[in-house]
Amino acid sequence: MEKDLREAERRLQQAQLAGDVHALDELLDDRLIFTLGADTFTKADDLEVHRTKAQVMSKLVEEELTVLVAGTTGVTWFLGTVEGTVHGAPFAARMRYTRTWAHDDAHGWRIVAAHASVVE
Repeated sequence: MEKDLREAERRLQQAQLAGDVHALDELLDDRLIFTLGADTFTKADDLEVHRTKAQVMSKLVEEELTVLVAGTTGVTWFLGTVEGTVHGAPFAARMRYTRTWAHDDAHGWRIVAAHASVVE
């Protein structure tokens, strides 16, 4: 199961970089809550910024990925560099993402919760 979750995390990274809304829709659970700083976002919010190109990633480099599976629940810890634009303004940061995944036979691994922070 850890191998499958690691592959799902890597598919997510590829979908983010490509702005692939269809792949993101498959990987994000409808109940998703994503926390960044003081703000929270839903699946619909995430898909919309990719669909409208309000957020465009031009670089995503994984430095470290840790994976834990406990039954049908999984957690991934990603550390890496991301670059791109948000509403036309450039950004570049070294980020830590913690993602909680749920697995079922119908959908495979899907993210139900995520948190991101800038790493200095």
